[in-house]
Amino acid sequence: MSSSEDLVDEAKRKASYAAIDKHVDASTSIIGIGSGSTVVFCVERLAQRVKEDKSLTIKACIPTSFQARQLIVEHDLPLAELNQHPSIDVAFDGADEVDSELNCIKGGGACQLQEKLVASCAKKFVVVADYRKDSKVLGQQWKKGVPLEIVPMVYVPILSKLKSLGAKPTLRMAVKKAGPVVTDNGNFVIDADFGDIKDPVALNERLIRIPGIVETGLFCNMASWAYFGMENGEVKTTQAKA
Repeated sequence: MSSSEDLVDEAKRKASYAAIDKHVDASTSIIGIGSGSTVVFCVERLAQRVKEDKSLTIKACIPTSFQARQLIVEHDLPLAELNQHPSIDVAFDGADEVDSELNCIKGGGACQLQEKLVASCAKKFVVVADYRKDSKVLGQQWKKGVPLEIVPMVYVPILSKLKSLGAKPTLRMAVKKAGPVVTDNGNFVIDADFGDIKDPVALNERLIRIPGIVETGLFCNMASWAYFGMENGEVKTTQAKA
């Protein structure tokens, strides 16, 4: 692993530990577990806290993907489903990019549908990321586009409609598998590049109205807090405006 990768991993770890330590206490019962490389450190710290702090009574961890489910099981945390616990105390997840208003682009790991379902049921949604994900405007640093989970039978019409909206869309192809990426829900993913996104709320509303788009990777007005591990070893904390 290169020194730059070590720096990024350490930034992810510090942000994750700070977020878990701040937002998990004796009153926390149900926790949403996001997906991706940063969440690995969140679960790591959560498992440590559960072992160290006998005042914690975590009743259930709700996963957002196959990966999240495996993390919960591997760390011997209580696994449950959203239908069992529809009200979540706090959910932790990563992001591909976060703007100054805490709007996010998510879905680089193709888990955005379940991630948004869990986040929408959380009383508090905490985003945890490294310094590369901190932006003024969405699209400034994340150049791969907005991930869109779509019904496979209409991917060609959706590509055409996205082009008419000014996007540069591509069907995401799989690695070590012939053909496109298939989500945990059996859908395809289109990455739609809109450049800098000045109004993510308006764009999200336009996209979700297109038949066949199941969910977008734009998480608007959902995050309560964001924790960024910085290059200098500090953690930058931002709270959403009231």
